[in-house]
Amino acid sequence: MALVYDVQDLVKCYPGQKQPANDGITLQINAGEIFGILGDNGAGKSTLVRQLVNLQRATSGHIKLFGQDIFKHPDLVPLYVGYMPQDSESLNNLTVGEALYFTAHLRGLSGKEAHQERDRQLELWQIGSLRAKYSSRLSGGQKRILRLAVATTGLRPVLILDEPTNDLDPQKRKLVWDVLRSLNSEYGTTIIFITHDAIEAEKIIQRVGIMHAGRLVALGPLGDLKRIVGQKLHLDLFFSPETPPQLSSGLAYRELAPGRWQVLLDWQQAPTIMSSLSLDTLVDIHLYSATLEDIYLHYVTEQDHTRFTVNT
Repeated sequence: MALVYDVQDLVKCYPGQKQPANDGITLQINAGEIFGILGDNGAGKSTLVRQLVNLQRATSGHIKLFGQDIFKHPDLVPLYVGYMPQDSESLNNLTVGEALYFTAHLRGLSGKEAHQERDRQLELWQIGSLRAKYSSRLSGGQKRILRLAVATTGLRPVLILDEPTNDLDPQKRKLVWDVLRSLNSEYGTTIIFITHDAIEAEKIIQRVGIMHAGRLVALGPLGDLKRIVGQKLHLDLFFSPETPPQLSSGLAYRELAPGRWQVLLDWQQAPTIMSSLSLDTLVDIHLYSATLEDIYLHYVTEQDHTRFTVNT
């Protein structure tokens, strides 16, 4: 499988800070995969991404894109990568249509092709009604969709997206994931995105890197990381707060909200526990395996944040 990014021993230190923002990060990203970078605020995600797109120089280590060092070959990133930052004030003086047209033109399309690409993006992202509106006058969610449209204009083989679904309502979030899946399946686009929302990320990622305090503390396919966390099941119980269910002796639960408990089970316990529940006191039951959020919490709360890699 072709290698898109090869990151080796990446360190980034900011002046005046005792701890590095990135501390010895090593990872590889393959062509055609959807790779998620997950972490809390201050984990070093955005610093890593800014280095991947050559907007920030590493203190040490190197980054190769399609086998070439991006610091030595600064033309590589604009040639191969569509990047969506958290903010993009450079678009403020352009209308939505102008932003898409000029991006397409700057990426090598002729005038006629750029107009066609602009119209394609307006339809793809459902923002045709915003075509003549200036970016500075868009809502937060509209600006985010525009930045996504700009990033995907011209069909670059690699997309790097910084928090692509922040500020979006559920309908627009679904649109984002649907479009990204389509780009990946139809064109083989490699998609790298960062987020702090484990629930959202699980909808699309194939492989994940979990960051904490500047370090990569887990790396691997989602299914493999789930197996490492353990063969656990979540049992969510929904009931009227006035009539809580009776649980088997010694079975611990966590109250998620009034009238909702969560029980963590071993696989072997599930049949016995399920059969012991009285359906008369329950409104609903959800039984599911470990989630990406569980994996994230497992690795960031480990006492020894040793990097763990699953080989594939």
